[in-house]
Amino acid sequence: MLAGPGVTKAAGPPDHPLPMEPPGFESPMPPNDPAAIQYVLHSAQERDVKFIRLWFTDILGTLKGFAITIDELEHVLNRGATFDGSAIEGFARSDEADMVAMPDQTTWQILPWRPRENAVARMFCDIQTPDGKAAESDCRQVLRRNIHRAAEMGFTYYVGPELEFFYFESPDTPEPIDQGGYFDQTSADSGADLRRETVLALEEMGIPVQHSHHEVARGQHEIDLRHNNALTMADSVITYRLVVKEIAAQKGVHASFMPRPRNDLHGSGMHTHVSLFNGEENAFFDVDDERRLSLAGKRFLAGLLRHAAEITAVTNQWVNSYKRLVPGLEAPVFTSWSVGAWADLVRVPAYRPGREDSVRIEYRAPDSACNPYLAFSVILAAGLEGIDKQYPLPEPISGNVFEMSDAELAECGVSRLPSNLSEAIKITETSELVHDALGSRVFDSFLRNKRIEWQDYDRTVTDYEVQRYLREL
Repeated sequence: MLAGPGVTKAAGPPDHPLPMEPPGFESPMPPNDPAAIQYVLHSAQERDVKFIRLWFTDILGTLKGFAITIDELEHVLNRGATFDGSAIEGFARSDEADMVAMPDQTTWQILPWRPRENAVARMFCDIQTPDGKAAESDCRQVLRRNIHRAAEMGFTYYVGPELEFFYFESPDTPEPIDQGGYFDQTSADSGADLRRETVLALEEMGIPVQHSHHEVARGQHEIDLRHNNALTMADSVITYRLVVKEIAAQKGVHASFMPRPRNDLHGSGMHTHVSLFNGEENAFFDVDDERRLSLAGKRFLAGLLRHAAEITAVTNQWVNSYKRLVPGLEAPVFTSWSVGAWADLVRVPAYRPGREDSVRIEYRAPDSACNPYLAFSVILAAGLEGIDKQYPLPEPISGNVFEMSDAELAECGVSRLPSNLSEAIKITETSELVHDALGSRVFDSFLRNKRIEWQDYDRTVTDYEVQRYLREL
């Protein structure tokens, strides 16, 4: 992974007419809440907390952080903790290394897999410059800005992701630990106890789980989180991935969120259910519409379809991500939408009478290894663009999109998603929408990192090539 310092820089992006910084980059930072601080201090004393982990992510969504002791907690809650940002991918230039991790008191939780005596807690942090300004490179701040834009339009942004992952016997060889299949409830699903312990740990940390089950492939599992506001959910996704890995490691098993770890297995997606609310009312619901989808919902969906190719480098950010986005694996390849099909990019789940709050849009491209702060940001930005620009929504695809000719797809306004990371980068680097959603610093750093990843991959001799050509040529 290319997340460390000292990586050779790739060539910069081509010239394009993008502004230096989107308007309104500075959105309000959450103020310190004295009552919340007192709650944290009381909880720490009551639960015998000795160490507190301060968490944040780099631009790739990799969890970073450092620990403080209980003696430092009150000071850090009020003043933050300084760290060297130049060592974190995309965070700071060498001449502006100092960064401040300011804990978000609302994210205080005890880590249930750690000992109860001398317990360990965690808090997510907002990253600031030494003068107290929000750091442009902070992924939480990127998402907060996009949520702020939605709020200015009268919307609250909710997401509910379905995260898939694998249990393997070892991190060195991707051998599944079970032979189970979709929804299996038999002894073939030896991962059931791991799922159970993971769900219990998540709920102990205040992360509500909707349901869990075995997925299609051997060793593949899914735990779905109950919908929540996007910032809380992004924090929850980062926590989820760590909890899955920690519980598995305790049992001598390796959990992986790699998008597609083997040729003979399905990939792991993060199908993301999206909705906007006006206060207590679902802005996507319309009782008079045939599909119960409101005009705002249709325009949001149209925005996702129109800008899908631009945001794919963010929702599917790894070289391996595109080994999942191929025909036959229930993953999207085209910018199509439907009501019931499972292979289209966007699906509108069937309406259940009396469940107005459940009307939503399911965006099926993201994989479970993406940076959720950035992925949720660009999904929202694309949808809001559709609302703001009043995009018309094409008719849904009624048949199997993979059986349609290119001419038929074009007639329906359907195009292909990028087929590899290089294609995705080239589309994204000229996207004003993604630039504005991420901000200049994250946009440039993210794409620079992705170019390096593609160059390294492109120059690597793979096992396939050795097996295919070494003897024959």
